[in-house]
Amino acid sequence: MKFVSVIPARYAATRFPGKLMQMLGNKSIIRHVYDNTVAAGLFDEVLVATDSEIIFDEIIQHGGKAVMSRKEHDSGSDRIAEAVAMLDADVVVNVQGDEPFISKEPLEKLVQLFDDPAVQVASLMRKISEQEAQNPHNVKVVTDKNNNALYFSRSVIPHRRDAGVAANYFLHVGVYAYRKEMLLLFTTWPHSALEETEKLEQLRFLENGVKIRMAETGYNNIAIDTPEDLERAIAAL
Repeated sequence: MKFVSVIPARYAATRFPGKLMQMLGNKSIIRHVYDNTVAAGLFDEVLVATDSEIIFDEIIQHGGKAVMSRKEHDSGSDRIAEAVAMLDADVVVNVQGDEPFISKEPLEKLVQLFDDPAVQVASLMRKISEQEAQNPHNVKVVTDKNNNALYFSRSVIPHRRDAGVAANYFLHVGVYAYRKEMLLLFTTWPHSALEETEKLEQLRFLENGVKIRMAETGYNNIAIDTPEDLERAIAAL
């Protein structure tokens, strides 16, 4: 199988405009993501799909590969679908442009899920504390016994009704992989009801009957959504 990784990179982020061009150490955030994805050694091709000439030039001038896309995409998945429509690829891995510490371990776990021909879409999850689960910015996931996602929510799931009952909470780590044809199909579907309610595009798959296979990872990601996240990332680096 041919595996391709695409990094969607929008310049005008709502909460932190221009965040992907912020410096983290001696490199921009988007270059950390690109370089770490390439360094994983898992992909036949890695490219950045962006609406920004600034981001495009940042990648190209440092020897990377990037493509320009239309600005009006609703989501990163739509931007990726445009980028891969004419590419020779079996599986497309979506590495978020604001994940500067992405590494081989979680990406390898994600890729290995496609050894099962039944898997059409896959993603990652990490165990978190009940206190972390209370934060609505942390998207949670619950799975069935085969690690297929049952639901994603900003609310605390599962709800622990009895204090004496133990519960496991899993954070959804927003790195996705899709068989190419499933990704292209996904972008033709209208936004679904739960997707609009939770503002989580992965629910569109579940509402259309497509399973998402989850892999548990120890990857303790720091996604850069706010200036405060950047300060945490600088401290971590």
